[in-house]
Amino acid sequence: MLKSREIRLKNRPVGMPTADDFELATVELPKPNEGQVQVRNIWMSVDPYMRGRMSDAPNYVPPFALGVAMQGDAIGEVVLSNDQSLRPGDLVQSMYGWREAFNAPANKVRKLDAHGLPAEAFLGVAGVPGLTAYVGLLHIAGLREGDVVFVSGAAGAVGSMVCQIAKLKGHKVIASAGGAEKTAFVKDELGVDEIIDYKSVSDLTAALTLAAPDGIDVYFDNVGGEHLDAALANARTFGRFALCGMISDYNAASQPNGSRNLFMAVTRSLRLQGFVILNHMNLQPAFARDLAAWHAAGKIKWRQTVFHGVEQASNAFLGLFRGENTGKMLVKLS
Repeated sequence: MLKSREIRLKNRPVGMPTADDFELATVELPKPNEGQVQVRNIWMSVDPYMRGRMSDAPNYVPPFALGVAMQGDAIGEVVLSNDQSLRPGDLVQSMYGWREAFNAPANKVRKLDAHGLPAEAFLGVAGVPGLTAYVGLLHIAGLREGDVVFVSGAAGAVGSMVCQIAKLKGHKVIASAGGAEKTAFVKDELGVDEIIDYKSVSDLTAALTLAAPDGIDVYFDNVGGEHLDAALANARTFGRFALCGMISDYNAASQPNGSRNLFMAVTRSLRLQGFVILNHMNLQPAFARDLAAWHAAGKIKWRQTVFHGVEQASNAFLGLFRGENTGKMLVKLS
């Protein structure tokens, strides 16, 4: 039998999770049954949305169960196969993250053709984060010629792609990130027009007004809170907001305060639309075609922050909320 270590949710956290809310366990995997494969994971993803699954409150995905391995996007290699569709050595993508290895029906994993990209890119720039940026900017916000775009969380996996797609489409981009290293990455490598270090300004609304004196047409929201208020205050008439995530509120122990100036949505005829990428997977083929062309032309850049070993997975996850990642946060499994 193959031994595999896995991370389980031990407690449902209130407020910011801690290391005590997770536990490391070891299981033994038998040979796969007929129609199954055994996969050894190479990479796994940690993502902010997982915080919502740690609560048992209603959400767009079911909560994690206590005392069993958590779930998340992962890339692995088939080591044993009892299904003719997959062979040992095949790379596959699955939602069986947070563990070193697993047995699963072959139809629950997807064979991966990397098209010359590193396999881990399919957890970031070529995966759900990249698709989220593409859908949110082009289809939810409905990017139009001449739009000025504001992106929060611009150094993260989604935000960094939003910045690049908007620049590839010829738009002025104002971005927000926290700290000198992240702002340098967004400004110097991603090529945005203006960068705001939200950690160093006392008035984010005023900083955005300075960066975009004529206002903004599109806001891609990864943060919520003060960033949303600043975007509302600086929006031009008929502006469009793609509400992707509000990480500033994910660990609130009580109901967070609402926006202070939401009435701007009325007076300036704004459209604020939230979205969940699971409802837009039909756009994956278009995204794949565009990404392949951009990558072939050398126009896409990405970074990743890597923790090593499944035992570090919870630390990697908590690091998302401490702002420890530039680009995609990943765990490399041994």
